[in-house]
Amino acid sequence: MLNLPNVLTLSRIFVVPLLVVVLLTPLSEDWLGVQRHVLGVALFLGAAFTDYLDGHFARSRRQVSRFGILLDPIADKLLISAALISLVENRLAPGWAVCIIVGREFAVSGLRSLAASDGVLISASRMGKFKMGAQVLAVALLIASSTGGAPPVANFGHAFPAIQFWTVPELRTALGHLFGGGSLSGTDLQVLLYAAGRATLWVVVLTACYSMYQYFRAFLPSLSAESGQPASRAVPKDKHVPVG
Repeated sequence: MLNLPNVLTLSRIFVVPLLVVVLLTPLSEDWLGVQRHVLGVALFLGAAFTDYLDGHFARSRRQVSRFGILLDPIADKLLISAALISLVENRLAPGWAVCIIVGREFAVSGLRSLAASDGVLISASRMGKFKMGAQVLAVALLIASSTGGAPPVANFGHAFPAIQFWTVPELRTALGHLFGGGSLSGTDLQVLLYAAGRATLWVVVLTACYSMYQYFRAFLPSLSAESGQPASRAVPKDKHVPVG
């Protein structure tokens, strides 16, 4: 089981506690002299890149295994959930959005476990893969926008409007500097990154809900509940259910 793709997947799991410590404590600044948002983005994107590498090597080396198929989505969910919960703690992401995203991950994981007990392996759908890419982008933008682990502007994360980003004075100022030919400061850049991250988070919430619907629609018919037959008879062992 410890082939290269699975080692990469396990490494993604081991990075999770380190990422949480970097995002929630001043360890990076005190010990390494590096701003936590810089090291946090590097750790997160490096771990996320292993998700591409393990799939690439598994296919090119013909090392696709049941262990890897089941462990890979768990590693993804641990990484994303830990990062998002850390962002809520730092007031960089709204708790309601993270609850929806993490709740969806638990629901799909439960579905996969139920399917695996019947010998069915559910592969990621196209919408699920798009959602994963959007999550990586949103989390990276939000981490990069932080200042000492906090939002770049005080009202971000408090009375900040969910949709009407343009009503925030600091954002209007940053957009004016960006498109009006003014001097774009470091604070302006962080405000723009934060607004982009919050907007991308909306995309993640919508795609998370839709991809969950796709998974349940694709798998539940295989239970053959209407026929009253056991799922093990209705679905052949080790069958992959295509989704999306």
